[in-house]
Amino acid sequence: MEKNSKPNEPLVTHIYTADPSAHVFAGKLYIYPSHDLDHDEPSNDNGDQYKMEDYHVLSMDDVNSPVVDHGEALHVKDVPWASKQMWAPDAAYKNNTYYLFFPARDKDGIFRIGVATSPNPAGPFTPEENYIPGSFSIDPAVLVDEDSKAYVYFGGLWGGQLEKWQTGTFVPEAEGPAPDAPALGPRVAELSDDMLTFKSEPKEISIVDEDGNPILASDEDRRYFEGPWVHKYNGLYYLSYSTGTTHKIVYAVSENPQGPFVFKGTILTPVIGWTTHHSIVEFNDKWYLFYHDCELSDGVNHKRSVKYTELKYNEDGTIQTIDPYGDK
Repeated sequence: MEKNSKPNEPLVTHIYTADPSAHVFAGKLYIYPSHDLDHDEPSNDNGDQYKMEDYHVLSMDDVNSPVVDHGEALHVKDVPWASKQMWAPDAAYKNNTYYLFFPARDKDGIFRIGVATSPNPAGPFTPEENYIPGSFSIDPAVLVDEDSKAYVYFGGLWGGQLEKWQTGTFVPEAEGPAPDAPALGPRVAELSDDMLTFKSEPKEISIVDEDGNPILASDEDRRYFEGPWVHKYNGLYYLSYSTGTTHKIVYAVSENPQGPFVFKGTILTPVIGWTTHHSIVEFNDKWYLFYHDCELSDGVNHKRSVKYTELKYNEDGTIQTIDPYGDK
C-alpha cells in the first residue's frame, strides 16, 4: 500500500513504472503500466535500455485514495513465445474475462503482440501459447466499443520496428518514408469475438490536417511516433499518441474508429525524460490523463514514474493543453 495519490505526483515510488493504461473495472481505477528496471547500461535509439521483464497492476478506489500494487501479474519467463522486453501493455474486459495485451520480442528479436487472460482485473494473467497471428510492432491499445466490437491499435517507430513492416513482411534494413511523404500511421485491427486473433489484416490509420492532407513524415510536431490510445467523447473517436522526437502527446478526431483522423492539437507538453506515453479515462464524471515522466529519477530515461492529472474539454470538444509542471 502506498500513500494517497495526488495529481502530478508519482503513483508509486517503490518501483519504476511507465506507459500507463488506465481503465475503470468493477467501479475502481486499474492502471496497467510497464515496469522499468534499474540498471546502468547506455541508452540508444533502438530502446535497448528498456529491459522490462514483467507487469504489475495498480489500483485505486478513487483518484485521491491509496494506490495498491497487486504484485507481479505476468513475467516474460511465463510467455512461451517471448524472449525479452515486455513494453507498454493494455487491458480490456469482454466475455466475463480480463485481457492483457502486451508487446515483446519473439525468439527472433521481432516485436509481436501477445494476449493473456484472467478472471480478475488485477491478475495474475495466463498467457496464450503464441502471439496474435499477424501481429507486429509495439504499444497495443484496445477499445471495446458500445456495439461490443473491439479494436486494437498499435505501432511504434525506431525500436518499435514499425518502419520494418511497410511491405507487410519484416524487412530488417527498411527505413521510414521520405520527409515529404505521408508519415507512417498506427495500425488498427478489429479483434475476433474471443479477443485472441485479428478478424482481418491490420490496416494503417490515416492522420490528416484540417484540409484533408496527410501529415508528413517531416512534421515531427504532429506526426505519429508511438503510444496510440483511442477513447470516445460525445460520440467521436479521439486518437492520441506520442510525437516521439518532439516529446508531445497530441490528438486527432474521427467519426469512425478506424479513421481517417483529423489532427486537432496538443494534449500534453513535454515531460522530463525522452519518452512520453499516456492513457485517457473517464471516472466519476471527470476525465483523467495518465502519463509518465522521469522527475523522480532526475531524468534517467529508463527509470520512469506514472502520474495522473485531470483532463478538460472545451465546449467545441477540443482538449485543453496540459502543462505537466504548471502547478509546481
